[in-house]
Amino acid sequence: MIVPLALLVVALCVALGGWALWFVVRDRAVILRQLWGGAVVEAVLLVQAVVAAVLALAGSPDVDGVLLWGYVLTQLFILPIAAAWAFAERTRWSSVVLLMGALTVAFLEYRLLQIWGTV
Repeated sequence: MIVPLALLVVALCVALGGWALWFVVRDRAVILRQLWGGAVVEAVLLVQAVVAAVLALAGSPDVDGVLLWGYVLTQLFILPIAAAWAFAERTRWSSVVLLMGALTVAFLEYRLLQIWGTV
């Protein structure tokens, strides 16, 4: 796992979560720009999945493949599901859903670093 890439994911998720929290406090629904922000995070997660696959095939390090790929694949599904739910729900709760999705991905990223052995 490349630590700067993982930290970028965490930073983007925290930024997206902060933006969603601001909308929760202001009692507003998610806007399209926030969903585009989630798409940016998703793109970085896809790059990270490819990097993890290359590093795992190269044998660096020896980790449980099921656990590693469970976290990687779960991360890839969280934000699209949260975005679809937030888009369907046009109340303040859509911002709460996006906030929880972003924080979940940030936490999963931290766990992924622990599994990989870099933290």
